[in-house]
Amino acid sequence: MARRSFPWGRLVFFATGNVHKFNEAREVLAEHGLATGMLRIGALEIQDDDIESIAKAAAVDAARRSLLPVIVEDAGLFIDALNGFPGPYSKYVYQTIGKEGVVKLLENCEDREARFRSVVAFCGPRTVPRCFHGVVKGRIVERIMGSLGFGFDPVFEPMERQGRTFGEMTLEEKNEFSHRARALRRFAEWYKSSSEASQQSF
Repeated sequence: MARRSFPWGRLVFFATGNVHKFNEAREVLAEHGLATGMLRIGALEIQDDDIESIAKAAAVDAARRSLLPVIVEDAGLFIDALNGFPGPYSKYVYQTIGKEGVVKLLENCEDREARFRSVVAFCGPRTVPRCFHGVVKGRIVERIMGSLGFGFDPVFEPMERQGRTFGEMTLEEKNEFSHRARALRRFAEWYKSSSEASQQSF
């Protein structure tokens, strides 16, 4: 495969310590001619019931501290039968009860509908943040399936590809329609056409 060449003005900094998120973002943004740099800056993580507010606060903090235009992504798994739980607390729930615990919470529950939501927030050192959303609907499966992806991927079966969880899909397959990929594509389309974004480039 030929190596891609990117002008500096097409470089996007992704503030994250999650290499799985970074790899997904790098592939999606490359579709739009954007190179992605991983910025390990330990962005602020506020406690809030809204993932957009969390992403915005982190993007503002990362941009101010790094003096770079950055994107931050926050996502959550929202389960209908649990009134949207774990939602913005998905990272904490994964670290405490894990994907096994989520399956256990829905034991003997007929309503297994759920959705993954993603917000990508872009902010420059002197600008207000802009947010881009992505959603994918699906269901929580009865048992863990697959070892690919990360987080709750092995227990989430997307409606658009029934019979397989995200945990059974390659990165390329997941990026075809995942919540994160959809938010990133919306960001990329705006970034390439926005004069505000070009003023933040190098």
